This record gives sequence, C-alpha cells and structure tokens, in this order.
Amino acid sequence: MERWIVFGVCCWCWLAASAQALESVFGAYNLELEFPSPQERQRALRDGLYDPGSVIPIDVDVYYKHGDATPSIFVTIPRFAKGVPYSLAYVTNEMRPNGTLLQAYPSYEWHKSHGADCNGLTSVYRTQIDECGRMWILDSGEIDFIQHCPPQLYAIDLESGKVAHQYKMPKRLYKEGVSRFVTPTVELDPHNCDVGFVYMADSIGDGIVVYDVAAQQSWRIENKFTYPHPDFGTFTIAGESFQLWDGTVSTTLTPHGLGGRRMMYFHSLSSEWQMAIPLDVVNNGSNWRLNDVSAALDQFQLLGKRGSQCVAAAMSESGFLICGLVQPASLLAWNIRTGYSHQNLVMLVEDEQRLQFASGLKIVRNHEGKEELWVLSNRLQKAFGAGLDYKEINFRIQKCGVQELLSGRPCN
Repeated sequence: MERWIVFGVCCWCWLAASAQALESVFGAYNLELEFPSPQERQRALRDGLYDPGSVIPIDVDVYYKHGDATPSIFVTIPRFAKGVPYSLAYVTNEMRPNGTLLQAYPSYEWHKSHGADCNGLTSVYRTQIDECGRMWILDSGEIDFIQHCPPQLYAIDLESGKVAHQYKMPKRLYKEGVSRFVTPTVELDPHNCDVGFVYMADSIGDGIVVYDVAAQQSWRIENKFTYPHPDFGTFTIAGESFQLWDGTVSTTLTPHGLGGRRMMYFHSLSSEWQMAIPLDVVNNGSNWRLNDVSAALDQFQLLGKRGSQCVAAAMSESGFLICGLVQPASLLAWNIRTGYSHQNLVMLVEDEQRLQFASGLKIVRNHEGKEELWVLSNRLQKAFGAGLDYKEINFRIQKCGVQELLSGRPCN
C-alpha cells in the first residue's frame, strides 16, 4: 500500500510531510563501556558478566544543566542477557574505535551485584527526567528474563546525585516471573516537585501501575485494551522479521494548558490500536480494584488504528503525539485535537537505514527553552535474529527541534 501521498488524497494512506533527515548525535557499531579498572573489565569478561554482543541500548534521555548548551545524554541497556555489566549509562566525550565511550550511572557500584543486591539497579528499560531535574528510573528487576528483585522506581537528583525517592513495588501489583516494567511517565504538580503520579507500563504483564508519589500508594490497571493484538505479534524491519508479544509499552498525557479534560494516551507494542482514558479516572485509586479487568471499562476509548506497531512515544507541549513507527521505519505524528484517522496521521521522517526500531523517544527543552525530539534506534531485529553486523552502525541517537520537525524545516 502506497504511504507517500499528497495531503488529502487517500483515506487509507499516511500523510507525508516534506522529507528531511534528523541530526545525528551519536552512532556506534557496538557500545564501548568504561570500567573502574582494566582488572574489573577482565573479571567481568572472565565471569560472563560482560559479553559485548549482549549490550543493546533501548532508551535515551537528555538533561540540559543550568542553561548549558551541551546536554548530558543518558542511555539504558536492559539486561536481556547475563553479559550486560551495567544497565544505565551516560555518554562521555571520549571516542573509541566502535563509538563514544559510555560510563555507568549513577556509578558502577549501583550495578555490579547483578541482582544480588536489590538496593542497586538490576535492569533498566527506560527513564524520564522531570521538570525538577530528577531522573526517574524504572528498574524491572530482571536479568535474562528471570526476576531477581522486585520492580522498583528511583528518582535521582541530577545535580547532587542523591536519591530523591525510592519505591519498591508490592507483589500485589506485578506478576512475578511475568511482568516486565519498561516505561515510566511522570506527571508532577506544577508548583510542587513532591506531588504527582508516575505511570509504569508493564509490557509483558499487560497493564499499567499508577503510583501516587505523595501518598506513596499505587494501583494496577489491566484489561483487554492493555493487551497485545494477535495480528501484530510479528515485526518486520528492513526486510527482517521477529516475534514480540508485548502489551502496554507507552503512556503520554495531554499537555497542561490545552483546555478540556486531560487524557492518558497509551498503546500496546504488539498492536495497531491507539487508546485513551481520562486522566482523572486513572488518578482515582478507588476506581481500580485488584484483578478486576472490568473496572472503569466504559471509560476506555479506542481512538483509531494506525496499521502498524509503534514503539516509544512522546507528546509535545502543543499537543502532537509522536511515535516511532515500525513499518515503515519512521516517525509518525498526530495532533490530539483531531480524530485519530489516516487523514490526520503525518509521517514526519521515513528512514529505513537510520530509524530501525526507534525504541527511545523523548521531547526535552534545550538551553534556549525550545523543545527538541531525541530518538534512539537499535536494529533490534538483527540483535534478536541473525546477529548484529559490527561493520555497520547499529545504534544511533538523533535529534531535531520539534517545531522544525513538524513544519518540515531542516533539523540543523
């Protein structure tokens, strides 16, 4: 089916903005990891705690400190296998043969127990940096898909490096050996950094856990809309196919200031559905009884279908929901003031080479206060299939100003 068309011609095809390229920030054949010492690196290799072929980044996060024009860039590296020495890192300025060197964050000590100490970090899929300069880290507690620790949530102040908040999830809210918490979304009171909610997507347990930060109370949302769809369990990227059977992977919120009833927008990874539910319904814990899959079911809205899977998503302050589309490999945008139909879905960038599995997506404010979109892509189809070709760039971080991206202007 042809997807590149002139606006308004075909109701079954995605609309295409002017072709453009994202600005390249980072590229690597394989990730280069720093260790506390050469001896520790050798020990990790010897004990099977470091296998360079197992190191696959999933998410990117960006922090502009006090107006600094050069941001701190963070990446997550989930422990899909045993050989991942640390699961959260920042990009240094040091170049190595395979790419820029990464350093463990907050420190190597936080990761080195490999699940033996549940007060550290076990496996991180995604993070979110809030308006108060804190990084919220969602730790799945797994290594090689085996649960070593309870899922937990940390908030670390990026200025001081100190833990601002920690929450260990009670067993009633996750399915031990099944749940996989992959994405946090943070909603703060505009006037109080300690009041708000965190929404945690459980992609394999097929649900969303809502955490009231101030009250330190939480509840689980799970029903047929948070599950995967059987027709979308096969992913095909650049001609290669693999299987994923994942439920809810992403949540975004109506921005403040747009008026009307605010919504939570969410989608399952293995699905084409775009869902929504009023945010006040989500935030009312009395609406959700444990294991009641019919709770508030009439409040869920199927907005529309996109015809392919989306991975990560982010919301602009002007109300554009942008997601990393799987097929074709691209960035897809939707203005939430319009209906979720093919007439209103705009393909901002299509790039089969540089957007293979866009698993990390963030919108952040830069040092000038302008919104930027940052994207991490990782060629997951090769990592889960025949293996990565280390003669080509497998991992990329790219960016573009949101206004430039939406208007079709050059990114740099």
